[in-house]
Amino acid sequence: MTTPLREERDPGLQPERTRLAWRRTTLSCTVAAVLAAKAALHERDSAAGIVAFAFCCVLWLAFLALAHRRIRILAAAGPAGPSALAPRHATAAALCTVALAVFAVALVF
Repeated sequence: MTTPLREERDPGLQPERTRLAWRRTTLSCTVAAVLAAKAALHERDSAAGIVAFAFCCVLWLAFLALAHRRIRILAAAGPAGPSALAPRHATAAALCTVALAVFAVALVF
């Protein structure tokens, strides 16, 4: 019985896909922040809308900083691959994403 030949895995593909995923997520957060800005500045003149918009901006900047840091780590990784994402950074990215979505929805309704 013969075993099928396995192709060698290219170690550079997974970090590249992960880097592209971080960029897509950053773009999605940017779109949510821009839509929140539009909703807060053009449709409402309330203080609550302005505060929610300010929180959206802060959350967007925090996520942008986290994503940029991770993209730099992925780009600088050698053939051994990048280090694992620290749990506190993963938690911060998830919380920023969820909170941005919540504030964006609050501005729409």
